[in-house]
Amino acid sequence: MKIIHCADLHLDSSMTGLLTKEKAKERKNELLLTFKKMIDYAVKEGVLAIIIAGDLFDTKSVSAAARNCVLAAIEDNPDIYFFYLKGNHDSDNFLSSLQTIPENLKLFSDKLTTYHIGEKGNIAISGIELTPANSNSFYSLAGLDMTNFNILVLHGQESQSASKDKAEIINLKELKNKGIDYLALGHIHSYKMDALDGRGKYCYPGCLEGRGFDECGPHGFVVLDIDEDRMLYSAEFIKAASRNLHEVFVDISECLTSNDCIKRAEQTLKEEDIPSSDLVKIVLTGDVDYTCEKDPALIKTHFRDSYYYVKLKDKSGFKVDYDAFKNDKSLKGEFVRTVISSEELTAEEQAGIIRYGIKALMGEVID
Repeated sequence: MKIIHCADLHLDSSMTGLLTKEKAKERKNELLLTFKKMIDYAVKEGVLAIIIAGDLFDTKSVSAAARNCVLAAIEDNPDIYFFYLKGNHDSDNFLSSLQTIPENLKLFSDKLTTYHIGEKGNIAISGIELTPANSNSFYSLAGLDMTNFNILVLHGQESQSASKDKAEIINLKELKNKGIDYLALGHIHSYKMDALDGRGKYCYPGCLEGRGFDECGPHGFVVLDIDEDRMLYSAEFIKAASRNLHEVFVDISECLTSNDCIKRAEQTLKEEDIPSSDLVKIVLTGDVDYTCEKDPALIKTHFRDSYYYVKLKDKSGFKVDYDAFKNDKSLKGEFVRTVISSEELTAEEQAGIIRYGIKALMGEVID
């Protein structure tokens, strides 16, 4: 028996944080297309159930396109069970818009709910939507039959990680030795699987499509293949994203010009072998000499047409050989000595002031 575990689809996400209006619309549609690709995979591979562990949608106002896409996936595939547990981004708007709930759409609430599937009925899919009222009391998991193959579905932040928003905390230690074979989680947007205890594992499948550079790397869903007789399973992560996001660090310490920086970035990007259809964030690092001609806008423009989207972040600094000015009797030398004698400035601030001050003394344009 095969079961898909997905989460954090965030359908209808505006995607405007990075992109132009046109590309944001394209990426928004790609979210729906990737969801459809997952459904096509389920049909082709004979998947019996799809678990959606929260944040199916991104906002309370669900568009007609997203609503119809999800509804069609459910209604057109009556032989596939859809287990939908709402996350912290979900609301009741999607469900309330339905005249009737399809028979193959199984829902959860703030009370532990269990469904049995499979020829023997020994595959139990349980879930509870966490709230401030139940997030500390649900751990007893009353009614969970240890003789079943138990899948527990939750949406929240594991306690070992820092929470970024209002999602409920899930204390994994409290879920050990409760008869859980597979803990299907949602909320963290990157794939993660690890041991829960001697019997079971916990898994965040991540989101189907990365939306920002805090969501780099491959994205997709997890497929469980369960042997109902032996009560054993294998789990495989399936890549599904139409585009991935990459953060690439480029050390420009030895560069003296913008062209040098471009060449160094080209070399690093070539080594990363990133498809032109992906989104790339180039991060400049290292300390360059204060005389370095470095134009981040020019560097970014050079790579603009090489990828679907390019962002450049300049985290490099400037260095000054102060000994070279120690005995310099010129105005430039006096200026440098005055700056480095200030105890109120950090080394980074001193280097920046010296860089622009010397450019001004030499009559150069200060950007």
